[in-house]
Amino acid sequence: MTLEEIKAWLEENKESDEVKTYLGELKQPTRENVEGFLDTEEGKKLLQPRMDQNFTKGLNTWKEKNLDKLIDDEVKKKNPDKTPEQKELEELKQQFEQEKKERNREALKNKALTVADEKKLPKGILDFFIAEDEDGTTANLTKLEEEYNKAVQSAVDEKFKASGKEFKQGGSDNKASTTDISKLAKEASIRD
Repeated sequence: MTLEEIKAWLEENKESDEVKTYLGELKQPTRENVEGFLDTEEGKKLLQPRMDQNFTKGLNTWKEKNLDKLIDDEVKKKNPDKTPEQKELEELKQQFEQEKKERNREALKNKALTVADEKKLPKGILDFFIAEDEDGTTANLTKLEEEYNKAVQSAVDEKFKASGKEFKQGGSDNKASTTDISKLAKEASIRD
């Protein structure tokens, strides 16, 4: 019998229970056939989404059951529970440090006020020049003095220029040496 004859006979008898059972047995895959198919690219494309889905489900289940506990354990390692006495002691230390900083700042402010009085600097802006220590504060006030004196000198020079007078710094040929100071002051509207 040829293959064509077998196909024709199966087609003629396809309603028979015996033929249906036999064809069903032929359709049933074997382990070797399935494994061979899954090793192909097409089989991998079919299987990968299912594997990913199962992995994701397993990971989510693990997270629900274990992740919170692991996080809590790690937090406790890094920040162990403190006794009420330890918490109170820590609080007192912070208050002490804060008061120490405030006292230091107050001392620096008093020092800055003294320096500002000596150097005739404006006191309203001293808070901006107070540093963490006395040396820093003194350096800041020295810089303020330099800039403040430059600004005052510039304003005085501008006032005299507006009045038609020009003075040279430190020179002996200044016009002011022969002019009456009170007259200059009246002209510059500095004093009445």
